[in-house]
Amino acid sequence: MDIRVANRYVLEVGGFEIWITESLINTWIIIAAVILFAVSARIYMKKFTELPAGFQNVLESMVEIFDNFVVSSAGEGFVSLGNWFFTIFIMMFLSNISGIFGMRAPTADWSVALGYALGTFFAIHIMGIRRRKGNYLKSFLKPVFLFLPLNIISELSRPISLSLRLFGNVLVGFIVMTLVHALLPIAARLILPAALQIYFDIISGALQTYIFCMLSLTIIGNAATEDAE
Repeated sequence: MDIRVANRYVLEVGGFEIWITESLINTWIIIAAVILFAVSARIYMKKFTELPAGFQNVLESMVEIFDNFVVSSAGEGFVSLGNWFFTIFIMMFLSNISGIFGMRAPTADWSVALGYALGTFFAIHIMGIRRRKGNYLKSFLKPVFLFLPLNIISELSRPISLSLRLFGNVLVGFIVMTLVHALLPIAARLILPAALQIYFDIISGALQTYIFCMLSLTIIGNAATEDAE
C-alpha cells in the first residue's frame, strides 16, 4: 500500500482542475452506504410498532443513546444538534474503519479531516450568534478589546487542531499497518496484522470519532451558552 493519496482523475471545469482523489472516491462510497442504510431504515420504519423489537429496538436505542450523548456533551438545549452529529458520527466512524474493507481511510487525508472540522467551526459561530446574538460577538472583546486579535486567532486554531488530531491518529494507524504488511513475511501476516487491524481500525477509529464529536459538541455548547460569559 502507498501512504500517498492517489489522484484518480482530473476534471477541467472553466479552466480549473478538479482532482478526484482516492479519498474523495472512498468518501462517496461511504456516503452511498449511509444513504442506502437510511433509505432501508426509513422503509422499515413503516412496520414499526408501539412495542419495539429487533431492528426497531436497535434503531431506537441508537437514537436514544446519541441524544443522551449530545445532552451530556453540549447541554439540555442542544438536542437539535443530534441529527447533524449522528450523521457525522456514522460517516466518520465508517471512514476511520474503512481500512478493514481494504480501503484507504478518507480521514487519513487532511483535507477530509479539515472538512469535518470546518463543519464544527461554522456550527460554533452559528449557534453562538443564534443563541447569544450580540453578546457572542462582544465576547471576542473580552477581557479587553486589545485581546480581539488573540481571540480571533484562538477561534481559527480550533478547526486546525480538531482536524490534525483526527488526521494524525488515523494516518499513524495507516502507516503502521502499511509497514507491518511490507516488512513481515507472508506466513506471519495472518496473525499480527489481524490483531493490529482490530486496534488501529476499529478501536482507535471508534475512539477518534467519539473524541471528535464530544469535543465539537462541548465547544458548541460553551460558545452558545450565556454562562460562557
